[in-house]
Order: sequence, then structure tokens, then C-alpha cells
Amino acid sequence: MKSSQGKGSTPANDRKFLLPLLICLVLAALTVAVYWQIKDSGFIKLDDNLFVYQNAYVQSGLNWNSIRQAFSTELLERAGWVPLTWLSLMLDTEILGFHPSSYHLTNLLLHVINTILLFLILRRMTKTLWSSAFVAALFAIHPLHVESVAWIAERRDVLSTFFMMLTLGAYGYYVEQRNLKLYAFVLLFFILGLMAKPMLVTLPFVLLLLDFWPLERFGEIKPVQKMQTEVLKPEITGKPKKKSGKKGDLKEIPEFRKTMEIQKPGETEYKWSLIYPLLLEKLPLFVITIVLSFATFVAAQSEGYIADVIPLGTRIGNAFISYISYIGKMLWPFNLAVFYPYPGRVIPWQVFGSIFLLSGITLAVIWRAKRFPYLSTGWFWYVGTLAPVIGVVQLGAQAMADRYTYIPLIGLFIMVAWGVPELLKKVHYRKEILWAVSVLCILCLSVITWKQVGHWRSSLTLFDHTLSVTDNNWLAYDGRCAANNEAGNHRQAIEDCDKALQLKPFYVTAYNGRGNAYSALGNYKQAVEDYSRAIEIKQDYADAYYNRGIADAALGNYKQAIEDYSRAIKITPGHTDAYNDRGAAYYILGNYNQAIEDFSRAIKINPNFTGAYFNRGVAYARSGNRDMAINDLVAAARLGDERAKNFLKINKISW
Repeated sequence: MKSSQGKGSTPANDRKFLLPLLICLVLAALTVAVYWQIKDSGFIKLDDNLFVYQNAYVQSGLNWNSIRQAFSTELLERAGWVPLTWLSLMLDTEILGFHPSSYHLTNLLLHVINTILLFLILRRMTKTLWSSAFVAALFAIHPLHVESVAWIAERRDVLSTFFMMLTLGAYGYYVEQRNLKLYAFVLLFFILGLMAKPMLVTLPFVLLLLDFWPLERFGEIKPVQKMQTEVLKPEITGKPKKKSGKKGDLKEIPEFRKTMEIQKPGETEYKWSLIYPLLLEKLPLFVITIVLSFATFVAAQSEGYIADVIPLGTRIGNAFISYISYIGKMLWPFNLAVFYPYPGRVIPWQVFGSIFLLSGITLAVIWRAKRFPYLSTGWFWYVGTLAPVIGVVQLGAQAMADRYTYIPLIGLFIMVAWGVPELLKKVHYRKEILWAVSVLCILCLSVITWKQVGHWRSSLTLFDHTLSVTDNNWLAYDGRCAANNEAGNHRQAIEDCDKALQLKPFYVTAYNGRGNAYSALGNYKQAVEDYSRAIEIKQDYADAYYNRGIADAALGNYKQAIEDYSRAIKITPGHTDAYNDRGAAYYILGNYNQAIEDFSRAIKINPNFTGAYFNRGVAYARSGNRDMAINDLVAAARLGDERAKNFLKINKISW
């Protein structure tokens, strides 16, 4: 009796579907388990202020004004042109609320999705299950990736990589079906990825590498070759014998008379006629890359992101060293830090040693490209995707950064996942050894990553760890100064800022941080002196003007405070705190109309600004507009302002 069960529901097909699904679930569970403690982490006193907790547009959630500002030059000055990153943070605020865990958990979710997509894409392209799973597992739990996931400000990394994975997936389907609609999705996802982080400019190059391997579009497979052997003859000794004509004569056995054939596997033959169309196919992507790269460079240079003070020779030398250092940290992921200070000079033997190693590896993978194509794809993936941030064009003051490896390490993982099994091809118990080593590797990396995530629990724990594993780290001292100020340890904050200024005498944020500490201790004159020194070094330093305005107000110099608040607003038009505090200064001087106008501007930028509602309500009351005053106090109470709640309760006004 024939089975009525369809072909698609056989046990083999069910297993073919269920095993990848199970791997996806394991990858997701492993990633969440290793990173779960970030839900209790707070904001970091390094760039998180620019992205979230001092960003009025992000705090206001998703609204027409914030959407418009996501594409504005004002936010471009903070972190470059990353509108999708801003929109994603605004969406977090809108849906999950303004709390560190909201942003941390979204980062984790994106990292989990990226891991699963990487596995599915590699499996579909390579038709190899376990190597693809191992690459995805390394991507998920490698300690070098903690910075990209645990740092809210690096939403750019996980979000842009999400769109990169979608681009790679769409490209895989396009190659299979050659459908222009699918190519349109490739373009769309690529553009969206660039809007999350411009580092994705190398993606067209990655697609060419995938064309080489595993898609094998650079050449065609030669037909199977046949090798002929000579006709087998029996060995004859002594004199020749007469033909006997017997049945057993070798002469009559066809197997020995027939020419034997041995099949030899075909080889890939690379042809320019096949490669040239692939380049044309990527032309729209390369055009977008060139245009955006130029625009990003000009914008970064105009905003002062590019550090020209470091000599070109030093930058090039450090770039070679960094390529090797990242490989070292991949193999031995210890002493990781949020900031690696730029060395005063590069050591020649390290530069030449790095050049020798890089050249040797490059020549080796090119030499073995036909036999082991995955080595070439993996190596050039690593070298190429790291190139925009390797430091020849210096963005920032760091010598290197863990977050820069989020995408590039995939290339090295590919080399390991396909290369090691090949290396052990003739070893007894190869399968058992690979399983044991893979599991041990994943377990060890998981433990190290869990510990590394713990350092990101707070600014204090992060900068304490950074100072313990690096030397002369002026930025870490400044970050710990800000963290101590927030914790109320103002005298310790002054000591940290002093150390930062000893290492980097013209570091303006250290002057600003020390000024904040003096202000908190009531030493406003010393605070004004530090803020003024910061402004002298950097004349467009909005925070220093704003903080000096606070100190001026505390000293009773309200007119001077208004001038400083106004300068801060001119530099940063969305500075809601400056509007609010300038309004308070106008209120004290009796200019209620101007005060109401400033409070209203703060509310327009951030509709959830509780303090501005309360202050405007007080100003309305003082100017005799009772109805408007009650409306604002009710709004403040609904947003959680205890002063407004108490006032309304005393006056028996429901809200």
C-alpha cells in the first residue's frame, strides 16, 4: 500500500528544516544568556549623553519634530549623518519609555537577529550547516563585540549590521533568481544601512568577495576530466607459448583489454568575461559608496572629527599595527577597554613586523585561492571592511576600538570555521575533536564575554576597569570624573580631572567636568574659572557656556547667566535645559513674558519636559493667567512632577 504522505513531509525533510530551526533557537538563547545582565546597566558617561540622556529630541520620543531633526544638521554635528539610528532611539523612547534598559534591550535584540541572519545567510550560500553555525556562534559571543552591544551609543553598529545582513540575504536570492525586483531590495537595504552608519561603504566589496566564494561567480567549472591508463597486460616469463585456445586465456578477457578511465574533479577557470559583468552589476552600489564617502569625509572634517594633529606616518604605522592587534585580541580577548589612547609614537619594529605578517598572510591566501577560496574571502573581508576605520583617516583620538571589529571579524571567523576542519581532514577522530574544541571555545568565550559585559554596568565600573588595563588614559580619567560627579563624589571627581589634565593639558571636557565638581561643592568662582578656560580653548563649547550660566546664576549674576545660556542655545539650538534655565533667569528678573516664551520653546522641542511645564505654570500664575497656570501644572503632574501634584492636591484641583 502506497503512503499518502507528501514528498515534502518525509522525516528527512522534516529534519532538514528542524535542525536549522533548533540551531537558531540555541544561538538566540546563548546570546541572550551571555548578555542578559545589560538590562540592569545604566547610561555611560561617554557619548550616551549625546545620543540619549541629554538629547531632547530622543527624549521626546517619535514625533514630527523629532523625525525632522533626525535628518538635520544639528544632530549631524553630534555623531555624523545617522538618521535611522536617531529614529530607532526615538522609537525606543516612544514604545519602551525613557530608561537605560529600553535602549540596552533593543541593542541586544538587534544583535540576536544579526546572529541568526548571519547563520541563515551563510548556510544558504555555502550549503554547509555546522561551519555556518560556528561562525554565527563566534559572532554572537566574542568579547570584542561587547562594546557594540552593551554601549547604547553604538546602536549604529548593531542597526547598520542588521541592514547589512538584509542586503546580503537579498543579494543571495538575487543571484539565484536574477530578478531586478530583488536587486532593488539590495539597493534599498544598502542605503538604509548607510543611514544607520556610513561604515557600510565597504559592502559592495563584500558582495564581490561572496561572488568569488561561496557563490563561485568568478569562473566556470571545467568539465570532468578523464585520465586514460595503459592497457593492462599479464607479466610473461620464459619462452612464449603457443595459443591454446582455451577458455581461460587472458587474451579473451575484455576487462584487461579495455582502456581504463579515471575521473578527475573539474577545476574552476576564472574568466574576465565573467568578472566584468559582476563589476558592472555593483556599479550603482559603488556610486552610492563614493558619493556618501565624500560627503561623510567633508562633514567629519568640518565638524572637527578628523584629527589632523597626528602625523600621517604615525597614522599609517598604527594602522598596520592595529590590523595585527585586532587578530591578537580575537585569539586572546583580554584587557579590553572602551578607549585605547593613541601612542606618542609608533615603534618601528612593530610596524615592519606587522607589514611582514600582513603581506605574508595576503600572499598565502592568494596563492591558495583556487584550492581554499574561503581563505581569500575571509581574509579580504577582514582587511577590507576594517579599512575605513583603521586610522589612516583618523576619526577621534583612539588608537583602535573594539567596536570596529563587529563586522570585520566575520571574515576571520569564516577562515577558522572552514579552515580548521580542512586542516584536520586526515586526523583520526576528526569529528569528535572538532565538536569538543568548538564547544570548549564557545564556553570559554561565553564566560569571558559575560565578565566583560559586567564592566559596562555603570560608568564607574567601566572606567575603573579601563584604567586598570591601560596606561596614561586621559579619557578614562575624564569619564570617571563625570561618573564621580553624578555619584556625588565631587572631590574624587576633581582628582580624576586633574590627572586627565596632566596627561592632556588642553582637554576641554576635563575643565568642564572639574568645573561641575567645584560648582556642586559651592565653589562657583573656581567653577567659572574652569568653564572660562574650556571656552578659551574651544569657543563653540555649548556645555561650558551652559554650565557657566548656572554658576553665574548661583552667584546672582543673572544677566551674565542669560548671556551664557544664549550662547549655548546659539551653538546648540535644541538645548532644552538652556531654554529652561534662561527662562528661570528671566523669571527672577521679573520678565515673565520672556520666561514663558523660553519655557514654551523647551516644551516644543521636548513635549515631555516636566520641569518646563511646572516653571511655565508658575510664570503664568505670577503674570495673572490662572487657567494657563493650572493647565501646565496638571501637565507637569501627569508627567510625574511631585511639586505640581502637591500644589494641585492642596488646592483640591483634580488632574
